[in-house]
Amino acid sequence: METLIQYFETIPSSHRSLILVLGITFFWLLEGAVPLFRFRYKKWRHAVPNFFFTFTTIVINFALAFLLLKTSDWVAANEFGLINWLPAMPLWSYILLGVLLLDFFGAYLAHYVEHNVKPLWMIHLVHHTDHEVDTTTANRHHPLESLIRFSFTLFGVFLVGTPIGIVMLYQSLSLIATQFSHANIRLPRQVDRMISYILVSPDMHKVHHHYVLPYTDSNYGNIFSIWDRLFGTYMELDREAIVYGVDTFPDKKENGSIMGLLKQPFHKYRKPTGGKDSSQG
Repeated sequence: METLIQYFETIPSSHRSLILVLGITFFWLLEGAVPLFRFRYKKWRHAVPNFFFTFTTIVINFALAFLLLKTSDWVAANEFGLINWLPAMPLWSYILLGVLLLDFFGAYLAHYVEHNVKPLWMIHLVHHTDHEVDTTTANRHHPLESLIRFSFTLFGVFLVGTPIGIVMLYQSLSLIATQFSHANIRLPRQVDRMISYILVSPDMHKVHHHYVLPYTDSNYGNIFSIWDRLFGTYMELDREAIVYGVDTFPDKKENGSIMGLLKQPFHKYRKPTGGKDSSQG
């Protein structure tokens, strides 16, 4: 475990980029072998706006990475934060608790707030208006959302007290987890269900991308499913019934345009509505 943390303390940017590229490549190929839905789309054309927003997310995160480093160095030097105030524990449990809590503050809490604060929902909307969710959707975030998500992660690092090695490990795991949960893959139902007791599985997260309430406001988790189960935001819906997008923003052409998506947060607020299936789950 020490070797693992030492590696992530100094992980080169090229290695982080490689994790991103290899993850997308792996799940892209897997989607071709065992697709959940057989979309009638040109996969590369669909991926263009998603890759654009993936790139802006990378740029913003790399540009602000020094803030994560400074904050993590400070909490480590001053033994500040939740995991530093607990009794001494084995390194593996220290790492697990650090990643678990960062997943709450940096992902679950951020996601929950974005769905419940109107201006933030309009920014987050870019992620939800993809009509063909696949692994490239994972980092389809408006640049403003990238800043919001980074702020929550920074707050998490400060409050949890995680050293940079755990921060970088968390971000790498988060990247793979979100590519996995968005991937258009069909796992055996029982396998997917078993995974979902601990981790966010593809079927579990796809419910969150269903086009109407209450499903849109459920299953906020990123790596661990524990937070949705603990806070009552976990929902189920048969995967065959899932329809992607947001019912109040149905324009598929605009939702596939980079310029249209950049402007999307500045539309008048339109909350998703309840559909005919809103009593299920």
